[in-house]
Amino acid sequence: MQRSKIAGIGYYVPKNVFTNSDMMKYMDTSDEWIQERTGIKERRFADRTGETTTTMGVEASKIAIERAGITPQDIDFIVFATLSPDYYFPGCGVLLQRAMNMKEIGALDVRNQCSGFVYALSVADQFIKTGMYKNILVVGAEKHSFGLDFSTRGRNISVIFGDGAGAVVLQPTDKEGQGILSTHLHSDGESAEILAMYNPGTHANHWVKDPVAKFDDAEMGAMFMSNAMVDEAQNFPNMDGPAVFKKAIVKMPEVVEEALAANNLTTADINMLIPHQANLRIAQFVQQKLQLKDEQVYNNIQKFGNTTAASVPIALCEAWEQGKIKEGDLVCLAAFGSGFTWAGALIRW
Repeated sequence: MQRSKIAGIGYYVPKNVFTNSDMMKYMDTSDEWIQERTGIKERRFADRTGETTTTMGVEASKIAIERAGITPQDIDFIVFATLSPDYYFPGCGVLLQRAMNMKEIGALDVRNQCSGFVYALSVADQFIKTGMYKNILVVGAEKHSFGLDFSTRGRNISVIFGDGAGAVVLQPTDKEGQGILSTHLHSDGESAEILAMYNPGTHANHWVKDPVAKFDDAEMGAMFMSNAMVDEAQNFPNMDGPAVFKKAIVKMPEVVEEALAANNLTTADINMLIPHQANLRIAQFVQQKLQLKDEQVYNNIQKFGNTTAASVPIALCEAWEQGKIKEGDLVCLAAFGSGFTWAGALIRW
C-alpha cells in the first residue's frame, strides 16, 4: 500500500530571545520558579508588528520545500495548524498560499491547539494515501506573544509559551516499510473550559459556571468583546495547570502504546519519541511511564518554550538536523492539549 513520507522538513523561530530573567521585568516570578515548574529557561517572541503566524510559517515552509527538492508551485494542498491565526478569519492557510505565490490550491486550517500538527499530519496522510495529492505542505505555527497577559496575574500561563513555526512536505512513497505507519486521534470535551481562551467568542458567557464578570442577556448578546471582559482579563488564556498535567501524563503514553500496538511494535523499537513540548515535567513523566532511555526522547522546551502546534515539527526538525533521526529509524510523535485532544503518529523515517 502506498504510504506518505516526510520528504522535507524545516523550522523557524524569531530572533528575539526572552529569558526567564527578562520575564521578571513584567511579573513577580523567578528563573528558579519557572524552571522548577516547566523546565523552561528561555523562549522566542516574534517582532510585534514585523512577524505574524503566517510569515513564520512561510519561513519554515521555504526550508521544508527546498529540502524536498521541489518549488512552491509544486505544492498541491496546504494544511495549516494554529491557535493564533493572523485574523479571526480567514485562516492562515490561504495567507500562506498568497505569500508564497502558489497555485490556486486547497488550503485547510486545523484548530486543534497543541495536538494540531499531528492532526494536520494525519489529514494530509489520508489525502496522500488516496492519491488525491502528491505534495502536501503541513505547517504548525504560533504567535502566542501578542495575546498573553504579561503581568503577575497571568504569569502561570505567560511564562510557558513561545513563538515559532515548523513545516513538512508530505509525498507518496512505495518504499517498503517507509513513511507514516499509522496515526491515532482522540478527543474528550468534558473539561474543555479548563484550558481555553474564552473571548472573543460567540458563547456570551452562558456556559461559564462562575463568571468573573456578570452581564445581562441583552448586553452579552450584543457583545463580541466588551470593556468588562478586558477589565476582568477574560480575553486571555485560561488554564488549570494541575488538571491538564494529570490528564496529559495518562493520555500521551496511552496514544504511544496504541500506535505501537497497531503496528506490532514495542517501546524498545522506538528510536526517537518527539513529545509535544508542553512542559518538561510532562515529557519526563511520559518517558518514565514508557521506560524510554534519554537518547530515545527529544526535548527542546528549555530554549523555545511551548510553541503549541509548532512544537512537534520544530523538535522533529531539530532532532533530524542533529543526526538523532536517520533513515530507517522508528519515530513516534505524541501530543496532548486543549479540547482535550490528543494524538499520536508512528513514522518509519
